[in-house]
Amino acid sequence: MSKKPRTVICVGDIHGYISKLTNLWLNLQSSIDPSEFNSALVIFLGDYCDRGPETRKVIDFLISLPEKHPDQTHVFLAGNHDFAFAAFLGLLPRPKDGSELKDTWREYEECEEREGWYKGEGFEDMHLQGRRWGGKIKALFNSVKGMAYKGSIYDAGSTFESYGVPHGSSELMKAVPESHKKFLTNMVWVHEEDDVCIETEEGLKHVKLIAVHAGLEKGDSVEEQLKLLRAKDTSISKVPYLSGRKNVWDIPQELDDKQTVVISGHHGKLHMDGMRLIIDEGGGYPEKPVAAIVLPSKKIIRDTDNVSS
Repeated sequence: MSKKPRTVICVGDIHGYISKLTNLWLNLQSSIDPSEFNSALVIFLGDYCDRGPETRKVIDFLISLPEKHPDQTHVFLAGNHDFAFAAFLGLLPRPKDGSELKDTWREYEECEEREGWYKGEGFEDMHLQGRRWGGKIKALFNSVKGMAYKGSIYDAGSTFESYGVPHGSSELMKAVPESHKKFLTNMVWVHEEDDVCIETEEGLKHVKLIAVHAGLEKGDSVEEQLKLLRAKDTSISKVPYLSGRKNVWDIPQELDDKQTVVISGHHGKLHMDGMRLIIDEGGGYPEKPVAAIVLPSKKIIRDTDNVSS
């Protein structure tokens, strides 16, 4: 008898909404056969912090999973928000090319005043994204998202508050527990699996899986992009694979042979086009759901689903 394919669960952006996360987890548990759920590979696609009110509780929940579900495998990808949170706390690795983290400011210096970059304790040796994350943006309203900014361009104010400190305070560096710092330090920028199963029009197919928060760029060498992600190259001011939009929406031409599935969150949309899967229905909006996709079936499960156990 052929071995049943392993269940893979990919969870979209959570953005500080603990109730959505706990409801989604219960719905996953209720919807998936217990033996398959208990042995699943669970990939969180990033953006655990900001916007929603309870980043601290979200990270507590994620940290608790390996002990509660020891036979599952858990992967925690860095989203652009988590990258910036880690940058503010001084948790990013040093650039491998010998440059300084402050060298990442130069490319975007003209935005400093408008975005109100952080200038408090520790800013001198902080990556650009940490300064943007902890800064105070001049504009009050984000016209693209149709909601008020929460402190910074990243809406990080709610993350500061979840740790009991005001937005932009260097006290956050002391308030974040060591277990959370370890979690943020250990996040991966990409996860690769050589053999996962996915339902296609031609039936069940064995493919490679690449999970990265925003996606891969279409025209560039996939291997070069993966090398940079595996190495966590912090010499880059904005990592396009974590924060890009249109440039990382499609699957790279190189992977058009339909042997690799590329899965991301980040884009505030649910988009399933062949081997390109984008799972982020919530986008950090209070009224929108947090979704997950289950492979091989490609079933979408949301925190809002009314699943009877």
